[in-house]
Amino acid sequence: MSLPTVEHETATRLTHSVIWLHGLGADGHDFEPIVPELVAQEWPGLRFVFPHAPVRPVTLNGGMPMRAWYDIAGVDLTSRQDETGMRASIEAVQKLIARENERGVPDERIVLAGFSQGGAIALAGGLRHPRRLAGIVALSTYLPMQPSFEAERSAANATTPIFWGHGTADPIVPLTRGVQSRDVLQGLGYPVEWHTYAMPHSVCAEEIAHLRTWMGQRLIG
Repeated sequence: MSLPTVEHETATRLTHSVIWLHGLGADGHDFEPIVPELVAQEWPGLRFVFPHAPVRPVTLNGGMPMRAWYDIAGVDLTSRQDETGMRASIEAVQKLIARENERGVPDERIVLAGFSQGGAIALAGGLRHPRRLAGIVALSTYLPMQPSFEAERSAANATTPIFWGHGTADPIVPLTRGVQSRDVLQGLGYPVEWHTYAMPHSVCAEEIAHLRTWMGQRLIG
């Protein structure tokens, strides 16, 4: 599947890309406002790519159709995981990465970011990606498909930097779920920069400031 996207370019000469995946029920416009808050003047030219997830029925929400990277069957997030939907979304993200390659941006200059469901796909897809990425941003999320992860993870991204931010009062993806996922990744040697914030299932100014520092190190460090 080829995903429609919203795009924002920070300069005329572009050297890097950020592919940013929204959360359940949102769309590619959701994180557009973050660009001016996040981007520092000294950064190289960036293309932000905000794809729209496909519209599909979501079991947890009574089968209501909405934009979703995969179906969710239960509130614990890990029961009866929609692995088929997850793998289809990972494949769609791979196509977005390939499109950036065609537009002159190599994998090692692409940051893959996501919030909630989008963060789950960023982690699952990015760490399975066969070529090294610049970094992965995981916000208020968890690592899905854990039973197959160790066998399927990519050696190319075994040391790829991961920024992880999570709210201590998150009622949607509980902090314990994020901590368990972080511990799995750190146990396998991934460099996870972990931050918690006094917030619910959202993004805050302090988190954006920390992410700006982290991204600056990836882009110009």
